[in-house]
Amino acid sequence: QVQLVESGGGLVQAGGSLRLSCTASGRTFSSAAMGWFRQAPGKERQFVAAISGGDPYIYYADSVKGRFTISRDNPKNTAYLQMNSLKPEDTAVYYCAARSFYSIGVAEKLYDYWGQGTQVTVSS
Repeated sequence: QVQLVESGGGLVQAGGSLRLSCTASGRTFSSAAMGWFRQAPGKERQFVAAISGGDPYIYYADSVKGRFTISRDNPKNTAYLQMNSLKPEDTAVYYCAARSFYSIGVAEKLYDYWGQGTQVTVSS
């Protein structure tokens, strides 16, 4: 059974940093794209960042470009989201997702596996 488990969320002041981790089990994701999404209270879940399998191609939402960095450690079957210069509007539940294909996508429906989410709260 495939599982994605996120960790690293928490409460941080504006301008601070957090690093989220997403560890996969049940299969190897080294050749699969992985992504991060977030959902703020009362809003729809939105794309944050994605990294392809193989020779990595990376794509960010405009709202996080220059502040967030997605990466992966294939031997550890883990993806990361380094979040710097956090703003109160970054407050949300952050979800890790994985595809069954190497190419990235920004749409939720393209992802086959999801984690349970981790809360990130940024205070002003």
